[in-house]
Amino acid sequence: MFLKNLELFLLIVEKGGLSAAGREVGLSPASVSERLALLETYYGASLLNRTTRAISLTDEGRILVEGARRLLAEAGELHSSIRTGTQALSGPIRLSAPQDLGRQYIEPILSRFLDEHPDVSLDLNLGDGYVDLVSQGFDFAIRYGALADSSLRARPLGENRRVVCAAPTYLARHGTPTHPCELARHECLVMRLGINTAREWTFSRDGEVHRVMVQGRRIANDGGLVRQWCLEGHGISLKSIWDVRDDLKSGRLVELLPDFTAGNTLLQIVYPTARVQPRRVRALIECLVAGLAASEA
Repeated sequence: MFLKNLELFLLIVEKGGLSAAGREVGLSPASVSERLALLETYYGASLLNRTTRAISLTDEGRILVEGARRLLAEAGELHSSIRTGTQALSGPIRLSAPQDLGRQYIEPILSRFLDEHPDVSLDLNLGDGYVDLVSQGFDFAIRYGALADSSLRARPLGENRRVVCAAPTYLARHGTPTHPCELARHECLVMRLGINTAREWTFSRDGEVHRVMVQGRRIANDGGLVRQWCLEGHGISLKSIWDVRDDLKSGRLVELLPDFTAGNTLLQIVYPTARVQPRRVRALIECLVAGLAASEA
């Protein structure tokens, strides 16, 4: 029953409320509240701050979230090993990945992994914004950029060069910029990351930095949609080379300003430091590392 209460506590955190968690497992709000109270009595501490509108974790609750996920993962691994044998992989995996990269590269690798391991289930969150791995219950995420959260560990997947590109149809109508400052006069396709709109594009050449505030009528928080707009000739985009490599090779898109560097960032897998990764998660990470290395080559 103790493990069941831990699972329910994590579900409350994931769903953002007692009622939502109760609906998920068929329990009344009163029953959920009672089982949460048992857990808080056991630990002698409040785990959640509750108002009529929202819940938030206390300091003790944050500690328990991480510990509970680790404990339940170990229990699930033990259960699976006994039931299905030590060679079989089974159980759920939750991961997050950028929209465009996820559709083009990650999903095909996941499909092959599922074909090879029929007892594994996957929950894939595609999004270009930040996700909190611990509070949202993800086993790991694939991200662009430097690791800013000291509570996470990273597994590098390769370099990620950023490129400015446009469709031949757009360039035929509006001309081809030869210097970053000319982008201010063009229709640019802008990404929104959370509440931030990425209108400042930074370039460098021979140690000189050029920052340009771009303009455009099309803004989206979906990298795949920005790429689609670019392919349709609606404007100029700043994209990861992973997202547009095939488009550039085929001529569907043209790289602009090749003499300027638009920035390099790491592509990496990140995961909580303290979490014990089940063998199915470790196996999927190795599969992704190998699959993305083959794609890059």
